[in-house]
Amino acid sequence: MHIVFNPPLNEENKYIHIMVSPLNSAGYQVHELDTILSSADHFKRIRLVHLNWFENLDDRSQTKAIKSFFRKLTVLTAIRLAGKKLVWTQHNRMSHEKKTGKLSQTLTQLLVKWADAIIIHSEISRTMLTQQYPKSASKIHYIPHPDFIGSYGPVINKPKPSNQALQLLFLGAVKPYKNIELLIETVGKFGDEVELTIAGKPNTKDYYHQLSALAKPYPNVRLKLQFIPDEQLPKLMGQADLLVLPYDLVSSLNSGTVILAFSYKKTVICPEIGTLVDMKMANESFFSYRYQSEQDHQEQLHLMVKKAIKTKAEQPNRLEEMGDKMYHYLKDHQSKELVGKHLLQVYKELLNTPQNNREIPFANG
Repeated sequence: MHIVFNPPLNEENKYIHIMVSPLNSAGYQVHELDTILSSADHFKRIRLVHLNWFENLDDRSQTKAIKSFFRKLTVLTAIRLAGKKLVWTQHNRMSHEKKTGKLSQTLTQLLVKWADAIIIHSEISRTMLTQQYPKSASKIHYIPHPDFIGSYGPVINKPKPSNQALQLLFLGAVKPYKNIELLIETVGKFGDEVELTIAGKPNTKDYYHQLSALAKPYPNVRLKLQFIPDEQLPKLMGQADLLVLPYDLVSSLNSGTVILAFSYKKTVICPEIGTLVDMKMANESFFSYRYQSEQDHQEQLHLMVKKAIKTKAEQPNRLEEMGDKMYHYLKDHQSKELVGKHLLQVYKELLNTPQNNREIPFANG
């Protein structure tokens, strides 16, 4: 069975490998989206197309964004007219690329309308989608985000003295929507009570220099602004007490980095994104919060860091216990094996369902 899973490979994110592996094991021949129009014979063989982050556009310039939009629109229309089964995974509330918001929204609307199945990784997505697109309810499938246990090597925990400053780690691609500036200014003011490491590659050189200048007055903020190889991740996380991820609630919905932290027995400080809302039965094992404005965000983040400092001082083993509980939560509720079975079941149902006649795109608005 020939299918497209896009993207089929991502060297910086094990999520793709984890999702594609059970498909390969089940006998599916997985192709790249870029090849779908390479020949008529190849296009005919493709039975199903699964798209991830397809609504995101190249925002390096307006010209690139427009070209990216029309290229994706052409491919999406071809898939629709040819009657291919279409699966879309909703990863974010909206595109993080602010400059291409309207074009991205147009693609999202088409994906929701034309998809035969919509995969969600958090239940809050169901509410969001059905409120905005009531007709989408019947094609939504909840599949939890898979764990990353063992994906980057074994857990490495470095013993830490109980009187040491709280060790915080921000890990991941360094982009503006992740509120790195707010994090630096908030944690920097704690002085020697907290040591923060920010590890990840900035999306632009300008952003690199901006963050370097911002962190300069704060000796307790260490910048490791570079791509972090997979083999370094377990050691980096092992040196931290917990991860701090002050994401933007307007656009953020799910977080692979939160799942990564739990997979390596670390708890997190993070706004109450969809990933954490689904884990409410374990909410005593992470520091979550909500906010209404940027100022409120800074205040809530400050309170959570202060709470973590107090927790470490009064209960030296508590942070490790919280991370361990989240590790076992993932093993029980979000294992790779469970996620693979769910995804294969969705595919099976779609491919065994007779194809309905397709409407001509845009015919009904």
